[in-house]
Amino acid sequence: MYAIAFLGNFTILLIVKTVSSPHGPLYYFLFMLAVSDLVVSLTIMPKMLAIYWFSSREINFRACLTQLYCLHCFSVMESGIFVAMAFDCYVAVCHPRHSTILTNSVVAKIGLAMMLRGGMLPLPFPFLIRQWPYCKTNIIPQPYCAHMAVMKLACADTRASSYYGLFVVFCVIGLDVSSISLSYTQILRAIFSLPTTDTRLKTFETSISHLCAILVFYILRLFFSLMYRFAQNMPLHFHVLIANVYLLMPPMLNTIIYG
Repeated sequence: MYAIAFLGNFTILLIVKTVSSPHGPLYYFLFMLAVSDLVVSLTIMPKMLAIYWFSSREINFRACLTQLYCLHCFSVMESGIFVAMAFDCYVAVCHPRHSTILTNSVVAKIGLAMMLRGGMLPLPFPFLIRQWPYCKTNIIPQPYCAHMAVMKLACADTRASSYYGLFVVFCVIGLDVSSISLSYTQILRAIFSLPTTDTRLKTFETSISHLCAILVFYILRLFFSLMYRFAQNMPLHFHVLIANVYLLMPPMLNTIIYG
């Protein structure tokens, strides 16, 4: 899965960069998505492989916080990119003057906004976690440092960190999914108003790959977030399995879907 994600996303970056024809907004957003997928994979996979192949099960606390921040930063960024791609699909289907609305400067501003949001929202996580005392076990039940896993090791009142984590989940999953749903509602209305069945199918095919990638990304994240907070009685091996699939599956499937 790591090999497919790495080679696939690297190939997408290479193709988008080397193709000489004019690039539309979708190609720029796809370039950003491939970069975020690569960074997420490179953040977790080397240590994960070291754990499974060489039984290297320790990680420095600062390295853990760095991994935690990069992981959440680029995951939030990826969610924003999906919103931008949904908006691009909406403009392409519902507005005939697509190129005059999503100009290169507008795309650059959207990309910058997604990067700033991705960098700022998870920024309090390492600072909040660093201030807690740790007097219990220092073992996390997964092969990478996620916010909830590290926070649960603290022997202190961590409600501030937990509440902020829920706020980030609401901002990312709640607001982003609502924006994407609104875009696709307008897209479907436009598709069903087209005169012929062939035209409807052709227009729908331009959006179906993006919709598949969205479903993979958000369903796994929502399930993982709810499982960590409310499914405490699930077997440990199931937690580990979901924690791995949650981050390994989307970068791999995105390359297949978009490729």
